[in-house]
Amino acid sequence: MQNVRSLFFALAAITVFAGLALFTVSLTLAVGGILTALMVGRALSLKMKPQPVRARANSQQNMRIWNDGRGTIIDL
Repeated sequence: MQNVRSLFFALAAITVFAGLALFTVSLTLAVGGILTALMVGRALSLKMKPQPVRARANSQQNMRIWNDGRGTIIDL
């Protein structure tokens, strides 16, 4: 009878320990997910939005176009 009671207590302790470990892991993942979502949201909100650049060519100067090997350059 003593062995059955000891076995029951051991199994109960293992079950409680496994449950607490599972709860800890799930809580850690939940907090990590929330922090990741907040960091992504902040990164996206701080991302600079491109503004259009208004450029006009002067009619007095000639437009120069050349290729420097990395791309075509147009000098207005």
